[in-house]
Amino acid sequence: MKTNQYIIDYYNSYDEDSRLSPKHGTVEFLTTMRYIEKYIKPGSRVLEIGAGTGRYSHALARQGYMVDAVELVPHNIEVFRRHMLPTEHITITQGNALDLSAFPDNRYDITLLLGPLYHLYSKEEKRQALGEAIRVTKQGGIIFAAYVISDGCLLDEGFNRGNINAAEYIKNGLLDPETFAAKSEPKDLFELVRKEDIDDLMSIFPTTRLHYAAADGCALLIREAIDKMDDETFKLYLKYHYATCERKDLTGITSHAIDIFQK
Repeated sequence: MKTNQYIIDYYNSYDEDSRLSPKHGTVEFLTTMRYIEKYIKPGSRVLEIGAGTGRYSHALARQGYMVDAVELVPHNIEVFRRHMLPTEHITITQGNALDLSAFPDNRYDITLLLGPLYHLYSKEEKRQALGEAIRVTKQGGIIFAAYVISDGCLLDEGFNRGNINAAEYIKNGLLDPETFAAKSEPKDLFELVRKEDIDDLMSIFPTTRLHYAAADGCALLIREAIDKMDDETFKLYLKYHYATCERKDLTGITSHAIDIFQK
């Protein structure tokens, strides 16, 4: 089975919107939007690569921005289109992050690559996707690239929830027995990385990093506590998270990280 088919089969039966709906799930969305809103300007043109069901695309289109979206999975495109409003200046095209040849160079002010790097397993393919995102972005434009971070996932899904059997992963060669660095395969669906892997990927590109942030911090690890918070406590928690999400001593425990850089 090709990698794309694993992804299509998974997202055909997965409700991505539900992942971002509970309080703990909104942390990632709110954090990412906070950074986007820091850099987006009136008249900015946005491309979202791997748009899923359109959570970010629709949010930005409803703020009046022109958004083009690319998505691999037909089911996600159907959901995306159902969410479209007549007032949105938005397009959705089926496509692959590795080949954006339908889009010209230097077109977009803001480019979002918030899902594809979860599902690319070789350095070459990751760099190809990053290179395409950079190519279509204007000089001076901002690219947002999201990753799944191995240590946050191991802490939460492994040692906390028991959904990952760390001993079995070590036995099967998916975790290094000394460093606990992760190795993923297409059948595992998600590529798990550390910041040093991201730094290595980006080392060949003539870009400037603006922020490297823990998109959800420890929100998944303490999800039950967050979901029980009243609105005022949750507001205070978000304030704490925003204040600390770029601290180098905390970014390693996040499950999702966002790398923000300028062309």
